[in-house]
Parts: sequence; C-alpha cells; structure tokens
Amino acid sequence: MNTSKTYEQLLKENEELLWQLEEATDTINAIRSGQVDALVVKDPDGEHQLFTLKTADQSYRVFIEKMNEGAVTLNRDGIILYCNSMFASMIHMPLSKVVGMYFESFIHSDFKDIYKDLFEKGWLEDNKSELCLDRGGDQVPCQLSVTTLQLDEGPSLSIIVTDLSFQKEIQQLLKQNNQRLEEINSELETSNHDLQQFASVASHDLQEPLRKILIFSTMLRNRHMDELSGDSLNYLDKIISSSQRMRTMINDILSYSRLSTNVSYFSLTNLKEVVNEVIEDYEILINEKNATVIINELPEIEVNRGQIKQVFQNLISNSIKFSKAGQPPVIRISGEVVHNPEQLPSSENNGKFCSVTISDNGIGFDDAYNERIFFLFERLNTKDKYEGSGIGLSITKKIIDKHNGTISAKSREGEGASFIITLPVSQQQPQENVRF
Repeated sequence: MNTSKTYEQLLKENEELLWQLEEATDTINAIRSGQVDALVVKDPDGEHQLFTLKTADQSYRVFIEKMNEGAVTLNRDGIILYCNSMFASMIHMPLSKVVGMYFESFIHSDFKDIYKDLFEKGWLEDNKSELCLDRGGDQVPCQLSVTTLQLDEGPSLSIIVTDLSFQKEIQQLLKQNNQRLEEINSELETSNHDLQQFASVASHDLQEPLRKILIFSTMLRNRHMDELSGDSLNYLDKIISSSQRMRTMINDILSYSRLSTNVSYFSLTNLKEVVNEVIEDYEILINEKNATVIINELPEIEVNRGQIKQVFQNLISNSIKFSKAGQPPVIRISGEVVHNPEQLPSSENNGKFCSVTISDNGIGFDDAYNERIFFLFERLNTKDKYEGSGIGLSITKKIIDKHNGTISAKSREGEGASFIITLPVSQQQPQENVRF
C-alpha cells in the first residue's frame, strides 16, 4: 500500500539519487547528448529501472536542449525523469538536482489545484493551462502544454513550459496605456465641450459688442465727417477695417470649430450644380472683377452638400481675390472619375474616386508653401494688401479630410495656382439617401 512520502524521505531519496548521478556523470552526459538513449532512475521500492525514449534520437535531444522553452518529462507519479537546461535555468537550480524531484514541488502554492487538474487531464488528451512556478518565493507566470509520450516501459507525460513573464509585463503596460488613453479621451471630450462653449461665446457674446463698435464708428464717421480732421477720419477707418476683419475671423473660427464636432451626413450630389450656385452667389464680385469662370463637366458623388459648397466658395473667392493687377481673373474648374489614386486606399469604393481641379491665372505663390498654405492662420501676403483671416484654406482642408479625401496645391509665383481635390465617389459613413 502506497503512503504519502514525508519531506525528509524525499530529501533522503534525492540525496541517494544525486550520489548515484555523481557516480554516473559520464552516463548522464551521454544521455543528454544523445549518445545513449536511456535514463536510470530509482523507483519507490529502491530498485533501479531503465527508461528509454523511443523518439529521443540525437537530433531530437539536441533540439530539446536548444529550445527557448522548458521541457520536462514525468512518470505517472509526477517525478521528473528528464528536463532540459532551460527549465533548470527558469527555476534557478542545477540540472543535476532537478531530475528525480516531483514536478509539483516547483508549482506555486496558489496554483497547486490547477496543476493537479492539468496533470490528470494530460494523461487523457493534450491540454494546456496557465499557472505560476515557484522560484525562491517569486512567482513565474508560465504556460504548461502537456502531452503523452510512449517510453519502452510505458507512457510518460511531456510538459513544455513557456515563460510568460515578458508577455505579462507587456499586457500590464498595455492595460496601463489603455487606462491612460481613456483618461486622455475623457480630457479630449471635456476640451471639445469647452470648444463648443467658446464657439457659442464667439458667435454671440463677442459679436454683439463688435457689432456696436462697427455701427457707432460708422455713424461717427458719416455724421461728423466735416468736423473731424484727416487724422481722426483715418483712425476711424482703421477701427472700422479692423473690426470687420475681426468679425470675419470670428465667423471663420466658429466654422472651423464646428467642423471638429459635427457629424457629416453624405448624399448623392451633382458637383456642377453646387459650383453654379456659388457662381450665382458671387455674381456681383465676379462682374466687378470682370472674372471668367469656365466650368467643365463634374460628376455626381456622395458629399455633404453644405460643406462641399463652402470648399468651392473658399477656392473661387481666393482665385478672384489673388488675381493679378490689371488682368481679369480666369478660373477653370474640371473633374473626372479616376481609379486607385496613389494617395488614397483602393480597398474602398471599388477604387473609384473623383478628381477635381480648380486653377486660375492669379499671382500664384512659391511652391515651397504648397503644404503650409493649409495651416491655420497661415498667410502668404500682408493683410493690408489682401483681406482675409488666413483660415479659409484650413477650413477647406478639414472639410476634405472629413470626406476621406485629399487636397493639394501646385503653383509658381506670377503663374497662377491649381488646387487638386480627390474624393471617394461613394462614402463609407452613414448617409442620407437623398439626391439634391
């Protein structure tokens, strides 16, 4: 009848085993190198038994020894018949002391039940589980993968031990980073709310006193023009001009902030109809500048109609504003459907995109500023010569970004400018199935 062995009995058996192993050092080295395919262990009755692995030829043994994972072979009692150097390194013990010990002695006390369950199931089918080894009081997170091997004397249990310490550290870092991202997202939501509050203030509270400044300054100039000196009139003109620029800037900032928060809804839209509406809105300005707008065929695509109209308004008004002195502006607008443009992914919309070009014969700009002109408040010309807030092209780019498209510019000083817009023909976001 088998009885549980005491710790002292195990120590005594282990000492006897180590003594025998020291006498048979050459034999053990031959076994580990594959020159001999056998293991000699002492059974509970004190008799020596020879165990031979059928699959443990030299190449197999060398492979096991070179593994980055620990490899352990157990008998039915859970005694270690063989282990590789990696497992011995994982538990910080000499290889010679590991062989002959119960594998359970290396399992942390909190995971004994998990190991026992895995040990029993492993004899029936391949299995795996995560638990912790005990390494001098430290927990080493590992995955144990168990399967049975056939020895000459009967089946044994093979365990592959994978150290999960690095993976657990990465998981912990990811968890911490995710928590930080959640905090940042919360902060961003608060910032967006504050931005909306600012937009509200800008559109109402700020514009009201500005409106009064404009009204009373204009009244003062008109009613007392004959009484005021030339310098005083000049000062009033500067106040009125600065107030008008500030009003324009407030409106542009409000438009820009709304683009950051509003959800875009897309619908099938005829771009030529949108451009014609813009031309009609700018009829007086076009006539004053004696401008010519040439509109070629433009396709129907899914866009946010109001936003895309603002894009054409900004680009057409810029072409008129930055025209050459003494030369009537000529603006050309054309578009076509293209397939798989390099700057956009071809996996969406079946590779169909719309390319729109708006070109003019204006003053142009240095091509070194092709990207900078889309920055917020970026100006290439002085405000006293050309009016504007420096936000128009930033709003345009933000709208195009919200449409999953791109916008780029090509120009040379004195040779006009061209803006190329690339947009998906159909959008992947929620849309209104309404045609305007």
